[in-house]
Amino acid sequence: MNRMLGNPSVTIAVLTFKRPRDIDEALPLLVDQIARYDGAGTVLVIDNDANASAADVVGSHADPRITYVVESTPGIAAARNRALCETTTDLIIFIDDDERPSHDWLSLMVGEYRKHPGTLGVFGLVDSTFGDDPDPWLVAGKFFERRKPPTGTSLDVVATNNLLLDMARLRELDLRFDNAYGISGGSDTMFSRQARQRGGTFFFCGEALVHDVVPADRATRQWVLKRAHRSGNSWSRTQIDVIDSAPKRLAARLKLTASGLARVGFGITRGIYGFVTRNLSQRAQGARNIYRGAGLISGAWGHTHVEYARKK
Repeated sequence: MNRMLGNPSVTIAVLTFKRPRDIDEALPLLVDQIARYDGAGTVLVIDNDANASAADVVGSHADPRITYVVESTPGIAAARNRALCETTTDLIIFIDDDERPSHDWLSLMVGEYRKHPGTLGVFGLVDSTFGDDPDPWLVAGKFFERRKPPTGTSLDVVATNNLLLDMARLRELDLRFDNAYGISGGSDTMFSRQARQRGGTFFFCGEALVHDVVPADRATRQWVLKRAHRSGNSWSRTQIDVIDSAPKRLAARLKLTASGLARVGFGITRGIYGFVTRNLSQRAQGARNIYRGAGLISGAWGHTHVEYARKK
């Protein structure tokens, strides 16, 4: 029987690591999405803490639609891969434990997926909200505002914080998340590059919204600039790693270095202009340009910015 005659079965996969309050708040909302979905569905929690610190919180919900699994290998790539291994449904949808889905999120994601037969995935919109008034510098720099292309737009690179994947297509393309990026960050970028190389396609759905609750420790200038550096670093590393020719890799390194230097120069100019004109937006975005450019250069030559290092 063609599964497209009815709604495909769905696993909502949520990864967590020592954030009991977040997962406790997220689970009822995710179960509600499954309950209102006209098809089979389940919620899969992957606890990336070897000590199973989320077990009691997840167990307190006592819902047969929730499955709890511990992945003891540190790193977001290992946790994502474990979710793929545990999934037996037609589709998997990744969402973060600190995100909250809009009312019709699941049905909208599946609806967009069904408009593109043979696609690998659909990426939905993420909107950031803050518990307290954020630093004006962060607002001026628009650091937590995401790009919103028209629904149905084909995407080259996607994140996994609101991502639907077709499991059959995933197996056809022999795709997994690269554990080499599990602690450094950037495994979703590497996954996207490999998927596109092998013929996988992604489409955007602007109506399938999730709200990202930004914690206080991320609503800082220091975090934003470190993320800009890591983003540039992993962008270069993933671009180099998918090239299998030494001469082409060298050419890519030089091109990325030039791009990084251009960004740094532009950022300095932008920052000076912002300082002279007292334009906070130009100063903030100039700083990000500098850090991302530096990340592009460092990644081009093999340096790894480790974003998710854990204390022993």
